Formats: sequence, C-alpha cells, structure tokens
Amino acid sequence: MSLRFETRRSDSSWVDAVWACRSERVTGMTSVAGVRLGLVFWEQDGRAFAGVTGPELRAGTAAVPEGAVFTGIEFAVGTSLRAVPASVLGEGGIALPDTTRRTFRLDGGRWETPGADDAEALVERLVRAGVLVRDPVVAEVLRGGRPDVSGRTVERRFRAATGLTRGAVRQIERARAAAELLAAGEPAADVVAKLEYFDEPHLARALRAYVGRTAGQLREGAGGPIALDLEKRPDQRLTS
Repeated sequence: MSLRFETRRSDSSWVDAVWACRSERVTGMTSVAGVRLGLVFWEQDGRAFAGVTGPELRAGTAAVPEGAVFTGIEFAVGTSLRAVPASVLGEGGIALPDTTRRTFRLDGGRWETPGADDAEALVERLVRAGVLVRDPVVAEVLRGGRPDVSGRTVERRFRAATGLTRGAVRQIERARAAAELLAAGEPAADVVAKLEYFDEPHLARALRAYVGRTAGQLREGAGGPIALDLEKRPDQRLTS
C-alpha cells in the first residue's frame, strides 16, 4: 500500500507549495499537524471533488479515497479565504459543492480546476477577485516586523487569519521540520541542537503530538503512509 507524493515550492508569495498525489490500495494515512490553508482537488472512479483544508493542531488518522488522484495547493501562512473564516474550517476542512472535472464553485463563483502546473494561475485569479486575502498586520509579523499595534491586537488578528496562535504555528512548523530531517537520516541529537529542542524527550513528545511518529519510525520509513512535505524526496514511495 502506498501514497506517491510530488511536491514543489512556489514562486508566488501567496503559495507555499503545490503537490500531487496518487493513492494506490490505501484507505488511510497519518495526517500531520499543519498551519496552512489549502485547496485540494481529486478524482475517483470518474467523479470529481474539491475541498478547503485548514489548520490541524494534532496528528491523527485521515481517510484516503482508494485509487484517487489529487492536486493540492498549500497557501502561505496568513493567507485566508474571504468567504471561509479560519474559525469555520475546524479540523478536517470543508467540502466544496457542485464540483465537476473541469470546474469548482467557491465564494459564489465558478473556477477552472487547476493541475499541478497551473495552480499559480488559479491563485492569481482568486487574488484579483478578492477571494484570497491576507491581513497586512499578520503579513508584517511573519516577515519579522513589529506592527504599530498592541501585542493583544496582533495575537487577535493572527488567530483570526490563521485559526492558530503564533506559538502554535512555531511549534507545529518546528515539529514538521524535525520530521523531515529525521526522515532524511539526520541523528536525533543533531535535530535537537539544530531546532533548539530542550532534549530528545522534548523532541519525542513534539513528534508524537504533531507528527504521529517516533524518530526511529521516521528514519526507517515505518508506520504506514503519512502526509509529510517530501520536497527533498519528491519521488519517494511511502509504504506500510
């Protein structure tokens, strides 16, 4: 059983990554905690589907349609949908209605379903139409700036835009980075030092909560299919 992911980074300031995936005799996977809004499109048995994905605070188990082909867009942190507040998404996201193989419906309009190669063109259209938005205060914070507003205001606006606190974003992003390093063969002690964990038990707790794997499982590729950023290993097959 396997999932085959191909992931690439994007030149668009609105997009973090674009990915494609094919499920082969897989009905479930470990979903890794994440901080980004996304759009996902898939086809199964001749039917087309689309959905909005949101932040996930913990690792868990997600169903995978067997024999499906997916295309996904992960937006840059702080990007949000005008018509879908982050608070509405919750864990697991929402399905989009009235989807066909060629188009999908979002924010009152009908849009052409993208492939992995033209995802940015769709994003540009959504931005021009005001469907995709971002809070300038949050954008400044993410660039390392210090907006001329109170810390409480920054935190409130950050949570409204992302559905998460700044602390949660840091913790989840660090755990994902640790998982990628370990999966690439980095020793746990080096990951602790590089990402400034207190010690290896601290790293182990973060991996369990946010990734659903131990350091050993990540090194060995054990534990079954898992949703990880595979940019450094785009053709790796995750097997169970």
